[in-house]
Amino acid sequence: MSTGFFGDISRIEYKGPDSTDPLSFRYYQPDEQVMGKRMEDHLRFAVAYWHSFVWPGGDPFGGQTFERPWFGDTVADAKLKADVAFEMFSALGVPYYCFHDADIRPEGQSFAQNTKNLETMVDYLGDKMAATGIKLLWGTANLFSHRRFMSGASTNPDPDVFAFAAATVKTCIDATHKLNGENYVLWGGREGYETLLNTNMERELDQLGRFLNLVVEYKHKIGFKGAILIEPKPQEPTKHQYDYDVATVYGFLKRYGLEDEVRVNIEQGHAILAGHSFEHELALANALGIFGSIDMNRNDYQSGWDTDQFPNNVPEMALAYYHVLQGGGFTTGGTNFDAKLRRQSIDPEDLLISHISGMDCCARGLMAAARMIEDGALSDPLDERYAGWMDQQAQHMFNGDMGLDDIAAHVLQNDINPRARSGQQEKLENIVNRYV
Repeated sequence: MSTGFFGDISRIEYKGPDSTDPLSFRYYQPDEQVMGKRMEDHLRFAVAYWHSFVWPGGDPFGGQTFERPWFGDTVADAKLKADVAFEMFSALGVPYYCFHDADIRPEGQSFAQNTKNLETMVDYLGDKMAATGIKLLWGTANLFSHRRFMSGASTNPDPDVFAFAAATVKTCIDATHKLNGENYVLWGGREGYETLLNTNMERELDQLGRFLNLVVEYKHKIGFKGAILIEPKPQEPTKHQYDYDVATVYGFLKRYGLEDEVRVNIEQGHAILAGHSFEHELALANALGIFGSIDMNRNDYQSGWDTDQFPNNVPEMALAYYHVLQGGGFTTGGTNFDAKLRRQSIDPEDLLISHISGMDCCARGLMAAARMIEDGALSDPLDERYAGWMDQQAQHMFNGDMGLDDIAAHVLQNDINPRARSGQQEKLENIVNRYV
């Protein structure tokens, strides 16, 4: 039975590039073949429960602007929220969704009540998933909104907060496992510091390392087959986050012996806040062997805030999916829309239109990326640029067959005086533009 929240809209249809209907797909076709694989299976779209159904439309200077019939603190409200959510998932035809525990259950007065509420809603979501075929891309725990986490969760100076957070994550992994989730994400919303005056950084990093090892140990204990993912984030709300970017996360994983156990869930907006591009973070994760999944959104480049807007920049998406495809594509990961409406976009159809346009943007980016790969448009020039390293002498240098004195002697004996060669950046940028 329909909730009626979206009126009589039941399924968004593909109408082609010339369509002017905002409630239609112009580029996204789930069954279209891209590099021998269905578009849906490449993109693996997911809707974020929190931004779409929990966020009230506030900002630092103003409160709630959205009016939703499920806004409340009861299990009945949570069930109505789930009913509307699955209506939207089905209308969009997305194969996945994602949630924090606090998104799907009411907040209780104790850990036991939180757990009971979570288990009730997991059963309800399980029935929804069975009826619709929609799956869980990943679950996670909200360890940042409640005041108990104001000084962090695993990095908190109070061991009771560490214990409460660990127990909460245990219930969330259990929930994800029960719902056959394909990943579990750790998002350290307040795992950082506001001032070093009251922070023992070495202590907090060790606590975070122990916490993550506990998660990995429990994953194996219960036989959870999904990937454990960390989401890098540089700042906001704390002055410094310990999971600043992909490189920082990799160094952390190496220090605590987790580089073979944990991968990264990379967000476009967080990459920008860290002073990087999205493709940089994706390329680095591939190079380090820790790529897992992506949160898709964009930031307002005139704002220093993580604005979580829906993607609309096709060249950016083309380069992002280029690196996803170059790395072999998603395995357990996917494209989660960690994006929210603008607080003035208050109509129910705005929720649908924002996701439709984002899905179309990603589809266009994917198709452009696939064509660039098939044509060798970027890989051929790249291979040519580094071709010298295939020379036998270069291989000896690279493989350790020559010491520094051997290399110096080689340069002297052969009177090596290299000439500079163009990096051809403008030519390559123009190649990308031809595909998008």
